[in-house]
Amino acid sequence: VLAPLLYLFLVPAITMRSFAEEKRAGTIELIYTKPISGLNVILAKYFAGLLLVLFSLLPTLIYFLSVYFLAEPIGNVDTGGIWGSYIGLFFLAGIYVAIGIFSSAITDNQIVSFILSVFLCFFFYYGFDLLSSLASSGKNVVFLVSLGINSHYESMSRGVIDSRDVIYFLTVIFGFIYATKLAIKR
Repeated sequence: VLAPLLYLFLVPAITMRSFAEEKRAGTIELIYTKPISGLNVILAKYFAGLLLVLFSLLPTLIYFLSVYFLAEPIGNVDTGGIWGSYIGLFFLAGIYVAIGIFSSAITDNQIVSFILSVFLCFFFYYGFDLLSSLASSGKNVVFLVSLGINSHYESMSRGVIDSRDVIYFLTVIFGFIYATKLAIKR
C-alpha cells in the first residue's frame, strides 16, 4: 500500500532530468550526432532509471529474509505473496519510469516534467478507479478499472501472476516508450 505512493514521487524525481536537462543544456544535439538511434538513447535512459529504482527496492529484501528466518518454523511465510509483490513492484516501477521518461521528453523544464509525471502516474494508478465510480453500468466499471494500474498491481501483490496483468504492464510500458520516441522525433 505504501510502495506505490512512495514510488509516485520517487520515480518522477529520478526521471525528471533525463531529457529535460539535455534539452535545456543543449546537449541533446550532441547525443543525436552519435551513431546510435533515438530508440537506443530512450531505452538506455529507461533502463538506467529502472535500475536505479530497483536499487531502492533491494534493501527491502532484508525484511523478507529476517521474517523468513525468524518465523517458527523457519520459512513459514507466504513466499508466493511476497515474491508476487516484488514482481508487481518491478512492473509498477517500469510503468512509472516509462511515464517519467515520456514527461521529461515533452518538456525542457525538469520541474514541469516532475509535476506532469506525478500527475500521469497518479492518474494511471488511481484515476481510472475514480472514473469507474462515475460509470453507471457494471461493464463500464469493470472496463475502466481494468485500464488502471491498481487492479493489475493488486492482483500481483496477492501472489497471482496472471498473463493478462503482465501483458497490461508491458503494453503500457511500450506505449509510453513509443510516445517518447515520437516526442523526441518531433
